[in-house]
This record gives sequence, C-alpha cells and structure tokens, in this order.
Amino acid sequence: MKKIVLSIAVVLFSLVSMAQKAEFYQAMGEALPQYGTCKSVADFQALGNKFEMIANVEKSEWLPLYYHAHCYILMSFMEQDATKKDGYLDIAEKSVKKLVEMVPNESEVFVLQSFLYTGRLVVNPMERGQEYSGLSGQAIGKALVLDPTNPRAQMMKIQMDMGTARFFGTDPKSFCPQAKELLAKWDEFKPKSPLHPNWGKDQVEGIVKGCE
Repeated sequence: MKKIVLSIAVVLFSLVSMAQKAEFYQAMGEALPQYGTCKSVADFQALGNKFEMIANVEKSEWLPLYYHAHCYILMSFMEQDATKKDGYLDIAEKSVKKLVEMVPNESEVFVLQSFLYTGRLVVNPMERGQEYSGLSGQAIGKALVLDPTNPRAQMMKIQMDMGTARFFGTDPKSFCPQAKELLAKWDEFKPKSPLHPNWGKDQVEGIVKGCE
C-alpha cells in the first residue's frame, strides 16, 4: 500500500512540475520576442520588469534573471544622464550577483558580467577606465575558460582588444580578421535551448562593417 501511495505521489509531483515548466516556457516565450520591439528606455524597463516577475515565480531558473539584468544594462547605454545610468546598472548588478551564485559555471553569466562592467566604465571612462576594463577582462576570461566557443565571449574579447589598441595608439583593425572569422562561424554555435542567449551577431556585423 505504501508503495502505491508513493507511486501516486511521484506521479502527481511530476505532473505539477510539468505544468509549472509549461507555464515558465510560455511566459519566457511570450517575453523574449519583445526584445525586437523595444525602442526606448521605457520599453526595456517594462520588459525587464516582466522577466523579474518570472524570476520571482521561477526561483530555480536563471534565465529570467539573466534577461532582467540584460535589459537594465541596455537601458544604461541608452540613457544620457550619468546618475540614471548607474542606477540602472545597480539594479542589473543585483541580478548578476545572484546569477553568479546560482550558476557559477555558466559562461553566459560572465559575458553578462563583463557587459555590466563595460557599462560602468562608459559612465566615466577617465575615472573608471583602469578599474572596470580590468574587471571586464577578468569576466570575459572566465567566460572563455568555461566555454571557448561562446560567440558572445569572443565578441566581447575582440571589442576589448580593439578598445585597448585605440587607447595605446595602435591600429584596432589588426583584430578585423578575428571579427570576420567570428561572423562567418556565428551560426555554427547552437544555444542550449530556444530560451538561451543568442544575441550579438548584429554587433559583430557592426565591427566588421567598421573594418571596411
């Protein structure tokens, strides 16, 4: 009798879990396409808040937190006011810290962390350049160790290398062959699922266009 009750409990638990997963995939599937319609800080804030709501329900899932932080980082690049930029990055950083604790072996998380540090640097390059360029480089290093094939990590590395070259007065176009090779192979990298990060190709296209 105990075995029967246990079996029923396992089945019920599985059904509940499947229903919850279905709701999660539906919510994420509805939110992700909205990236394509975001044109303003307000648009990205609304989308980021949707991901935050999903994250509050699906506490074991890291992807909603990832996209929540990603939206707020993008907002910082769109904003002109330095104080507001830092405010958006403060919110993003809280989610990034949670992500590092949740999935410390996920390459995409450290790409996002590097992106966050780049945002901090952009607020005041003269005062923050040395600190945050170093932190950004460390994060990308971790991302590439965890997954050398990650195209977003490779893209960020190329961007940093080109920025460093400009700073020291050398030709950043020496990294153009790497950018062209990355763009040519971009579609060979397959995300783990339709929900996993897949952004960045347009940024590589921009780098390559600048090389012409």
